Amino acid sequence: MLSRRHLILTGVAASALAACGKPATKGNVLSVAATAVPHAEILKVITPDLAAKGITLDVKVFNDYVQPNLQVDQGLIDANYFQTLPYLDSFNKERGTKLVTVVGVHVEPFGGYSRKHKVIADLPQGAVIAVPNDASNTGRALILLHKNGLITLKDPSNINATLKDIAGNPKGFAFKELESPSLPRVLPEVDLALINTNYALDAKLDPKKDALIIEGSDSPYINYLVARSDETDDPRIRALAEALTSQKVKDFIAKTYNGAVIPAF
Repeated sequence: MLSRRHLILTGVAASALAACGKPATKGNVLSVAATAVPHAEILKVITPDLAAKGITLDVKVFNDYVQPNLQVDQGLIDANYFQTLPYLDSFNKERGTKLVTVVGVHVEPFGGYSRKHKVIADLPQGAVIAVPNDASNTGRALILLHKNGLITLKDPSNINATLKDIAGNPKGFAFKELESPSLPRVLPEVDLALINTNYALDAKLDPKKDALIIEGSDSPYINYLVARSDETDDPRIRALAEALTSQKVKDFIAKTYNGAVIPAF
């Protein structure tokens, strides 16, 4: 059986070959940066719908959260689909970019995973917990830990909370801040890792079964289609936004991800 990543890349390659067989004008090719799961998978589902409207979707798969924004800001890619609004706001502030959201598509409940422990209560004194090292996801991880009684934050509503904002740590947990894509790989080395669902799914983790703690369906961290502010009225991007919020996508998400990804429309 072919892996998801193989199917994605095969689909992207097929699109490229189709474009070579039938030359397309610059105006009808829409390039979109995405992480592999679930974003590129969802984009693949709607590729035929956009093709029917004369738009060739060129999906570029990334395994990080920085380059997709930088390349859209620089005009190298038309749009991206992988991030939440808190992350985008933090990125724009830190990098001086002016990217904007176009439409919200889905929520990926954020979870805590372990290879060493079966339930969260088993975390020992001094357990090592790995969290993402970017501002918005660090805060998201800490809030989840706070809600599950593992730590106490000075302000549990502060989405940009840092390790310095921990007011109570009764079990003396030690924290490691790491790049988000690396978190699944360090699971054997730590007691708990807080992992974004797209990376969890890509590592064959099932958020509904494997997460010891996980956000509820009321999570405010919606994943958005994002573009430059001067491109939001581009007919191709509007067509993509419409396709991403279609019943077809809602049905695909429900059938494919079994609650690990939840439509936001």
